[in-house]
Amino acid sequence: MRVIFMGTPDFAVGTLEEIIKAGHEVVLVVSQPDKAVGRSKALKYTPVKECAVAHGIEVYQPAKIRAEESVEYLRQYNADIIIVEAFGQIIPKAILDMPRFGCVNVHASLLPKYRGAAPIQWAVLNGDQVTGVTTMRMDEGLDTGDMIMKQEVIVDEDETGGSLFDKLSEVGARLCVKTMEAIENGTAVYTPQDDALATHTGKIQKEMGSIDWSKDAEVIERLVRGLNPWPSAYTRIDDKNLKIWRAKVISHEVKAAPGCILKVTKDELEVQTGNGVLALLEVQLEGKKRMTTDAFLRGYQVTEGSFLKRC
Repeated sequence: MRVIFMGTPDFAVGTLEEIIKAGHEVVLVVSQPDKAVGRSKALKYTPVKECAVAHGIEVYQPAKIRAEESVEYLRQYNADIIIVEAFGQIIPKAILDMPRFGCVNVHASLLPKYRGAAPIQWAVLNGDQVTGVTTMRMDEGLDTGDMIMKQEVIVDEDETGGSLFDKLSEVGARLCVKTMEAIENGTAVYTPQDDALATHTGKIQKEMGSIDWSKDAEVIERLVRGLNPWPSAYTRIDDKNLKIWRAKVISHEVKAAPGCILKVTKDELEVQTGNGVLALLEVQLEGKKRMTTDAFLRGYQVTEGSFLKRC
C-alpha cells in the first residue's frame, strides 16, 4: 500500500521500520517540527524524521496539521492508508477521511483503558499486571475509534516506564504490520469501544515526581518506576534535590512520621512512608551522577532520624 506515516518520538520509529521492511511504499513521513536544543539552540531532528531521512523518504513538518495547506499537502500523495503513532497533534476529519483505508492509530494500551496521553507510565503507576497495544481506525474523538487488533504485554514487577516503553514499541510495530495486512486483504474486524469502560490519562508533568511520603510505600515505589526515566521521582535531603531511581518495599509497618529515615545500612536508606517502609537502592543527588545507595553513602553522610521532605 501507499502509506503516509505520521509520528514523532522514538516510540514510533520501530513501526516505521517494520512498515518499510514489509514492503509497503511509504510516500511521506509527517512529524512534529524540529526543536532547538542545548545552549547553541541548534535544531534537532525528531527520531521519526531521522529514520525517514536515513531511508530517503520525504518529510513534512507542519506547525498545524489542521491548517488547510497541510491537508492539501497530504492529499496530493494519494495514500491508501495513513498510519499514526504518537504524532502529537489532533488529526482533522479532512485527513481522517482522505485515504481509502482510513487512518489507523497504534496506541500503547488495551483500549478503551488509558485513552489519551501517557498510557505507558500510567500502567506502571497504577500497578497494572497486564497492558498492551491496540490498533484502531481513527475517528474525531480522542482514541475513541473502532478497535482492530490487540496484543497483551505482561508488566514485570520491576518494570519501569522506560522498559515498558521499549516493549510496547516493539509489539506495536509488529501489530501494525499485521493490521495493515488484514485491512488490505479484507479480513480486518472493527470492534466499537465500550465508552463506559474508558479511562483517560493526562500528560506526565514534572511536578508529579515530587514524592509525598505520607502515601503508601507501594504507591511511592510504583511512582519511582513509572516516572523512570522522566521526570523521575524526587525528594529533598538537607535542602538538596535527591532523585530516587530504584526502591523496594521492605515492610508495611509504621514506626515514625512519614519521610523519616529510620535506618542507614551499608547499601540502603530505609524511609518511613504513610504506610510501610521503603528502601532506597539507587539515587542521584543534584549535580551528581546516578549511583547505587552504597556508593552515595560513601560520599554523603545521612543521619538516622532526619527527614526527607517534599519538593
